[in-house]
Amino acid sequence: MTSSSDAIAQRLHELELHLGQENPVLLNTVQSFRALDQIAYRIGLLETNQSFANQIPWWPLISILGTFSAGKSTFVNNYLGQKLQRTGNQAVDDRFTVVVYSPESTSHSLPGVSLDSDPRFPFYRMSQDINAAANGEGNRIDAYLQLKTSCSERLRGKILIDSPGFDADAQRTAVLRISHHMIDLSDLVLVLFDARHPEPGAMRDTLKHLVKETINRPDSGKFLYILNQLDTAANEDNPEDVVAAWLRAMGEAGLTAGRFYTIYSLDSPTHIPDEHRRQRFEKKRDEDLGEIYQRMERVEIERAYRIVAALRKSATDVEQNAVPLLKTALRRWRNRTLLADAAILIALVIGFMSWSVNAGHWHALHYQAQWLDVLNSIEGGVAWFETLLMLALIGGHFGIRKLAAMSVLPWLRAQIEQRHSPGNVLATFHRNTRFWRTILLGRPVGWNRKSRAEIDEVLQGCESYIQTLNERFTNPRGVREPVATAPRQFFKFGIGS
Repeated sequence: MTSSSDAIAQRLHELELHLGQENPVLLNTVQSFRALDQIAYRIGLLETNQSFANQIPWWPLISILGTFSAGKSTFVNNYLGQKLQRTGNQAVDDRFTVVVYSPESTSHSLPGVSLDSDPRFPFYRMSQDINAAANGEGNRIDAYLQLKTSCSERLRGKILIDSPGFDADAQRTAVLRISHHMIDLSDLVLVLFDARHPEPGAMRDTLKHLVKETINRPDSGKFLYILNQLDTAANEDNPEDVVAAWLRAMGEAGLTAGRFYTIYSLDSPTHIPDEHRRQRFEKKRDEDLGEIYQRMERVEIERAYRIVAALRKSATDVEQNAVPLLKTALRRWRNRTLLADAAILIALVIGFMSWSVNAGHWHALHYQAQWLDVLNSIEGGVAWFETLLMLALIGGHFGIRKLAAMSVLPWLRAQIEQRHSPGNVLATFHRNTRFWRTILLGRPVGWNRKSRAEIDEVLQGCESYIQTLNERFTNPRGVREPVATAPRQFFKFGIGS
């Protein structure tokens, strides 16, 4: 446990060293994460070898989603200026590929376990989520994930994820689980569609997952919807009809606002004989590609706000989600225990009274029984009887406590799944229902005025960080401020710089 705790401390220390050069605002958020961790340690929501800071990627993250043969890999290769990903009209890569920067000119390809076992990258411990989605599939993590390196300067300081095709396949459930996880972590999501399939109505299931389930998210602004390979429609009588059909399909899926781009590869072999139409298509393509690339280059801004938002969400979830849920669970446990105690005690009293009355032990209001006379004749007999009776009652009480706690668990598990509560709420509940914990406390152990004050301090810090970021990126005073950079390489596969 100590070595794991030391590993967390070392990880946060390395993170601070890097952010101290790259982004001092985010450096301060690490301290806030430390404070939040300490609160969670006291409550029991986190083990000492865990940290909320390790549950999010700290590097700018761009994800690329889309259907099979939508040109995702070609788009990645064009952006990097390097033929890194295999391309083709059929599905050529059925794994999620995490692409990171490396100064080496030779690209390396590493198995999925390199991502599953390294907290610096997205998809850390993803095998557990895959197992939850498809039992046993987590052991095949290499079939779902891979890590590649590129020396492209455009990749320096960010992570790019190329996803497999989104159409139905044998691994559909697990792919969806990874896709949703990837979307949650990303600062920018590019969703590509294939203009060569002019009937988007046949792809309603795909549109549902790539559009309908994303437009109501609070971070829906990070999605860019792109109709790729439009040059294939350039020789049609009305290529604008292709775009209109896709726009209608997107609207039917619920997308009524946001950016919709139309592009095609710079290296496309398609020839457009009509010069006027070719210039029009190229102009639109260049404008849209320029805007997409600009968003990709400025993803660090989204990353900075995402980190602060993640800190605020974690703190808010602890205070308004995990703690109230624990309080409710403990209240249910306490009420069930006390009711069962009272019911059993009343039943024992009624049973004893019925038995003693029928046995003729009562004379007026005086209890006189032969077994009691025997106890009185034995030295210390009454005291021993009282002790045994007390021990039996105490043992029965703690047995009832345990059964009451077990009866609360199904409800608690359902609530955790529904609310996505932070930390290990189940472990905290077990900790609070151990036999040495009083049943009358009414709140989780470790949660008190000090903890609430510390949560408030973290939330106030988030407001301060946002204001600082606004001043840095929006610069309302009109004064040009220097932006710190990280001149050294943080890791061998240099995500940071």
